[in-house]
Amino acid sequence: MLQDLIRQRTNGIVLYGITPPKAQNTPEKIAEIAATQVERIRSLGVDGLVLYDIQDEADRTSEARPFPFIETLDPVMYAAEHLASLDLPKITYRCTAKYSPESFTAYLQAQQQGLAVFVGAASRQQRVTLTMNDAYALRQQHSPGLLLGGVAIPERHLVKQDEHLRVVAKMAQGCSYFITQCVYNVEAAKTFLSDYYYHCREHGIDMVPIIFTITPCGSVKTLQFMKWLGISIPKWLENDLSHSVDILGDSLNACRSIFAELIEYAASKQIPIGCNVESVAIRKDEIEASLQLVRDVQAMLGR
Repeated sequence: MLQDLIRQRTNGIVLYGITPPKAQNTPEKIAEIAATQVERIRSLGVDGLVLYDIQDEADRTSEARPFPFIETLDPVMYAAEHLASLDLPKITYRCTAKYSPESFTAYLQAQQQGLAVFVGAASRQQRVTLTMNDAYALRQQHSPGLLLGGVAIPERHLVKQDEHLRVVAKMAQGCSYFITQCVYNVEAAKTFLSDYYYHCREHGIDMVPIIFTITPCGSVKTLQFMKWLGISIPKWLENDLSHSVDILGDSLNACRSIFAELIEYAASKQIPIGCNVESVAIRKDEIEASLQLVRDVQAMLGR
């Protein structure tokens, strides 16, 4: 079970991440999408499925959003009602800032087991009805059996140099694992891992798994969207992908190279890491690329 792998701080956890269907879809279309996803994911052999809770991040930047924001189904509801036949642990994200304390408490009372990742506000400008600290306290009070994870953002570490301290603070509030934002800057990820390792070693803290997210990029517009989301892409790599005649293939190669380097670095210090292959595109070639990336990652980990 994924819960056991996390609690035992196991190295090499592999996850597959998706976004629930758009809420505007008809019930028939949602059922069709779910059936396709179940069939696609069932044979992957991953340890768990990640379901994102999408929020509009327009407050985070003044730049225009490359793709319009469209509300998606609630990940907890989608997992329970449409993916129940998929016998796989499901990690559901919860954007805490958009819930009231009452609605969040009701959610927790219905989630006595399982896995979740709490996500805070997208920016300081976003109106918040529930802080992360409040969400952690409510979880401890109403659903201590919910195995809690947090979000780590390696590129933020380049600027503020305190992401490892954020992670350790969240560990003290009950987080047993972390899933990163999509990584395209391996130097940022390694620097974060280094500070995390040495801080934990110095203070006698047992490290928890850091699960790095990687995802294929199939178009220049997707590349622009990734940058809009705050994903750090080195200029040389952005140039190469922007001018590539096979951007999807080249991005796959970049993802493989990044994770291979992270495996090597983490192994030298016995840091438990894993991989979350994110598939949030609707184009068939990008979806197929994400499935291939899962297989490649599993091979790298000797699975």
